[in-house]
Amino acid sequence: MANHSATKKDTRQAAKRRDRNKYYGKTTRNAIRDLREAKGKEAADQFPKVASMIDKLAKRGIIHKNKAANLKSKLAKKTAAAK
Repeated sequence: MANHSATKKDTRQAAKRRDRNKYYGKTTRNAIRDLREAKGKEAADQFPKVASMIDKLAKRGIIHKNKAANLKSKLAKKTAAAK
């Protein structure tokens, strides 16, 4: 790594972003897991919140937009079947 102040700053920023992205990704994965275990009305109530979290991950570039669409599709089917 170069000893330029801009490079050092970029390294600090990248570490901060990486930690933030890991937090958002893990939080969303936990929410998805909880939604898959939920039944009936509880699942229907959680779905919009989880879908929003997935959309935010795709918008931030943490996951690919097609992966987000696939996740939401599968969760919507499971939620509809749980009703």
